[in-house]
Amino acid sequence: MKKEYDYLIVGAGLFGATFAHEAALKGKKCLVVEKRDHIGGNVYTEKIDDITVHTYGAHIFHTRDKRVWEYVNRFAEFNRYTNSPVAVYGEEVYNLPFNMNTFSRMWNIKTPAEAKAEIAAQVKRAAIGEPRNLEEQAVSMVGEDIYSKLVKDYTEKQWGRPCTQLPPFIIKRLPVRFTYDNNYFDDPYQGIPVDGYTQIVEKMLCGSTVKTGCDYVEHKTQLDALAEKVIYTGAVDRLLGYCFGKLEYRSLRFETETLDTDNYQGNAVVNYTSHEVPYTRIIEHKHFEFGTQPRTVITREYPAAWHEGDEPYYAVNDERNNALAEKYAALAKEQGYILGGRLADYKYYNMDTVIDRALALAQKEL
Repeated sequence: MKKEYDYLIVGAGLFGATFAHEAALKGKKCLVVEKRDHIGGNVYTEKIDDITVHTYGAHIFHTRDKRVWEYVNRFAEFNRYTNSPVAVYGEEVYNLPFNMNTFSRMWNIKTPAEAKAEIAAQVKRAAIGEPRNLEEQAVSMVGEDIYSKLVKDYTEKQWGRPCTQLPPFIIKRLPVRFTYDNNYFDDPYQGIPVDGYTQIVEKMLCGSTVKTGCDYVEHKTQLDALAEKVIYTGAVDRLLGYCFGKLEYRSLRFETETLDTDNYQGNAVVNYTSHEVPYTRIIEHKHFEFGTQPRTVITREYPAAWHEGDEPYYAVNDERNNALAEKYAALAKEQGYILGGRLADYKYYNMDTVIDRALALAQKEL
């Protein structure tokens, strides 16, 4: 007998919502189930005192893919927000990404030639060959001063382990520029949806049946009986009962408060890079939309060890975990699951990549 739905989509984040939207356009019936009590996954936004709050941390949309940019703009109007975070180390304040403003503040220099010479001298003193870990990679990119003040403690807080025990590739995502340009991303398309991300997911899901507060793993037998195929976007090890052992993740804890001031820190994102400060950054949400409200909402972001039952935010993509994730992916495929998204794939994805991969899956499936 034909089942009630063509697709059961587990997870109402960007991946699941994008696939559901494309499937609905093709006349397919989708049931979307979400463990949390709201849609949107980690891009969920909500209003507090008329300020759009990024509930699970800052999300700035940026992409080089014009097709993806035009696609997401179908569902919301995007503003011109440019991500220009700053970093606080003790009493010192630096611009990010690492650029001429950073180097000028660090070494009291003015020109790119001076900055390059200083970095080259520090790299030479370090005498690093092929970088074997994040510390060596960072020092070989920007020298000891910037590494010790702006990278080391922040990264160790974020990942819960020494930089000497982290793979080199993590730090390669950080831009290093010899211009006075504080734009963190050099992607041609960047912005934040006016009034937040939740509206995007709502519009994407309008052609599907959605159930929030529904844990697929706990109701698997009943839910599987409803649909021909399952698109799964959650943690792949949990899906399969941790049969090969648990994958490692890092989690986060968010501490949000409303303050009786119109401007707390003067920037949307301020990183705190020393061990003395327990959180990694403070988000002041109103600055994402150039807000002029009389009050403000801030969120302190604390990295945390992950334990079963916690929300997994970052995959620990070392050799052991990647090999384990591949075993889980192979078993999931063997059991008929279609995997997608950062947790199911056990990879860090930017939002544009999530949408692109969901569109690719939709094209293949539909």
